[in-house]
Amino acid sequence: MNHARIQKAPRGRRKSVPTNVSLDAALVAEARELGVNISQASSEGLEKAVKIARGEAWLEENRAALQWWNNYVEENGLPLAKYRLF
Repeated sequence: MNHARIQKAPRGRRKSVPTNVSLDAALVAEARELGVNISQASSEGLEKAVKIARGEAWLEENRAALQWWNNYVEENGLPLAKYRLF
């Protein structure tokens, strides 16, 4: 999988896209009562979810290499261990 990186612009200059989402009615009502900016909160939540999904995708894409390296270290030790000061 090749995931395109989203170039982050400063918050004030990001392009917004109108989107329809379904949210829990009671939660939306409470958010409004508390003065929560629903669009901003939704955007921040989506940004966090994308970051997590991107990390999980990276781990999956690199699982074989990570396993190979773990096996190598287990069998041979760390390559530069003799230079460690601790």
